[in-house]
Amino acid sequence: MTQNTRLHEAKKRKSLVSIKEFSEVSGIKQSTLRYWDEIGLFRPAQRDAQNSYRYYSPDQIMMASFLRMLSSLRMPLKVMWDISQNRSPENILSLMHQQEIIIDAELSRLREAYANIHTLCDAVRQGLSVTNPGGVSIQSLGEMSINFGPRCEPQVDRSFNQRFQRYCLYAKQNNINLSTCIGGYFDSMEHFLRAPSLPTRFFAVDPQGRDKRAAGTYIVGHTYGHYGQMGEVAKRLGDFAAQQDLLPNGAVYVQYLLNAITVQEPSSYLTQICVAL
Repeated sequence: MTQNTRLHEAKKRKSLVSIKEFSEVSGIKQSTLRYWDEIGLFRPAQRDAQNSYRYYSPDQIMMASFLRMLSSLRMPLKVMWDISQNRSPENILSLMHQQEIIIDAELSRLREAYANIHTLCDAVRQGLSVTNPGGVSIQSLGEMSINFGPRCEPQVDRSFNQRFQRYCLYAKQNNINLSTCIGGYFDSMEHFLRAPSLPTRFFAVDPQGRDKRAAGTYIVGHTYGHYGQMGEVAKRLGDFAAQQDLLPNGAVYVQYLLNAITVQEPSSYLTQICVAL
């Protein structure tokens, strides 16, 4: 290398920064910058002919930041390489449009997951707030979104487990979420008192559910035990209604607030029974 060439390179390099400085300014690791250089994705503005040191121009920060964003979106390296080698407004616009579609789908998935987590937490908080599981009271409850399963067939579904298993199969076939809170539905208080372990149908609590438990006034009681094990709660609810001269004429919702998701011992599952008035 001639003296003039070295002077020219030295003068040009004054406007450049080292890989360390570029890493600090851009927030991209030096190891990542080296790798991008090795695969031809993002090359430094200049390499020292003697020691191969990498030098970057400040105006490269925008492109580096753009590639970093694409990398954070888990875009394949091949796509990143193609776009870096064939940059044009049209290509970038097309790429960004594709990413908008992908991100919209991911945001929808995350919103649904967030809503499910919120629903599960609500059920757990309700369960933990029960201080007198043997008591019965009248409460005003808000609307609750749910997804019903098909009506059970008494001649086929003779036990709780048979009815529940058929609902789980239905849920799988119809993409009903069972990861939050589930329950049983009875057409009437009379049906519940007659067979408290045999719901008319099952439901899953789902913030996007197409069905609703209407807001209103309910007789509310609780009991511990495995799904379908009602103990004496049916009698307690019936006695309470009689003592208060109440004539429930609505549906009964049995919701498993603390269930297999949150409790290890089945005998500690907490069930809430809501009788519509």
